[in-house]
Amino acid sequence: MEEPALEQPLEWDSPLFRQALTQLEQALPAAEIEESVAERLRFPERALMVSVPIRLDDDSVRVFAGYRVQHSTVLGPTKGGVRYDSEVSLGECAALAMWMTWKCALLRLPYGGAKGGVRCNARELSKAELQRLTRRYTTELIGAIGPDRDIPAPDMATNEQTMAWMMDTYSMQTGYVVPEIVTGKPVALGGSLFRHEATGAGVVMVIERACERLGWKLAEQRCVVQGFGNVGGIAASELHQKGAKVIAVSDISGGVHDAAGLDIPALHAYVEENGSLEGYDRCERITNEELLELPCDILVLAAREDQVTARNAHKVRAKLIAEGANGPTSNEADAILGEGGILVLPDILTNAGGVTVSYFEWVQDLGRLFWTRDEIRARLAEKLNDAFDRVWELAAEKEIPLRNAALVAAVREVAGALVARGIFP
Repeated sequence: MEEPALEQPLEWDSPLFRQALTQLEQALPAAEIEESVAERLRFPERALMVSVPIRLDDDSVRVFAGYRVQHSTVLGPTKGGVRYDSEVSLGECAALAMWMTWKCALLRLPYGGAKGGVRCNARELSKAELQRLTRRYTTELIGAIGPDRDIPAPDMATNEQTMAWMMDTYSMQTGYVVPEIVTGKPVALGGSLFRHEATGAGVVMVIERACERLGWKLAEQRCVVQGFGNVGGIAASELHQKGAKVIAVSDISGGVHDAAGLDIPALHAYVEENGSLEGYDRCERITNEELLELPCDILVLAAREDQVTARNAHKVRAKLIAEGANGPTSNEADAILGEGGILVLPDILTNAGGVTVSYFEWVQDLGRLFWTRDEIRARLAEKLNDAFDRVWELAAEKEIPLRNAALVAAVREVAGALVARGIFP
């Protein structure tokens, strides 16, 4: 399907936003919602651009560009990650915020979608510089975020320490401790058990459910994982623990491959000591491009957006693709994979474990009552299995791909609430 023609240039227009918009347009015929409602959902409710000046360690001052986009508040406050990356832009944040709206709606969480970040290379900044960047960025957003407005979370190149700085900055401005302002923070500050593992573990929960529906045994599958960070690393460990053979993984430094199966605990130990997979020589070294083309049963895309495109989709030799990252498969690639009979577990379902446990963390903070790791894992599995079953059944009923079915289910949730609320004034 061609990208939708925009009547006028939009501030957030970008290839990624057009991809998100195209996916929405593809879902609308099956969603059967009013055009006036669809028109409202095509645009973010608000977008904020800020300048983030900080003093570097050499005493010079540098100004970074920061963003926060809130796509929808129809179902509740917005929720979404904060990323530090050299590719961060208003358009990227707008697309990711829209996808987060669908993700929250699909999981029936009382949130809309948001996304934000600072355009920088986090690897080039010291810890002290990152702290100053985070505190100033948070201060610039102070009127736009809040536990009942917009709740940030970690994303690319941010972590629980980043969230601790954000929480402290917001609390100092407020005058009292507000742990529910962010999620993904340290347990000592009101963070939730199992939050760190949630996205990666959730990816494998969705894969397990798909295997059940397909009549496969997960322990008999050969798996390839692109990305060995928080999502891919956890997913690889979960697959390994469940008996699946992980034959290749990769990170920013490249990939490693062993047809007999990799020693995942050993790889984690190596990365812990060395910072990446670079230099690991106990098996075959491959590029990220070669990794995507390996013959396997399950390919987990847990790196970043736009990895499988029209350029390489026809070379993918997996039977099942699980999207652990946001937007890793382009619209053109989706069509090619579908023609090749490759099933794609869409991102808004497959990587929703993180935002679901973030929701659990927010609820625990609001009530000042905390759950055990086993309780959280069980609640997460229940949420993901329910969403998967609804998507699977809708795909069969409408005879549409799983991605379209996931979007249809999500759009219907938001549209129903929007119709009930109406347009103010």
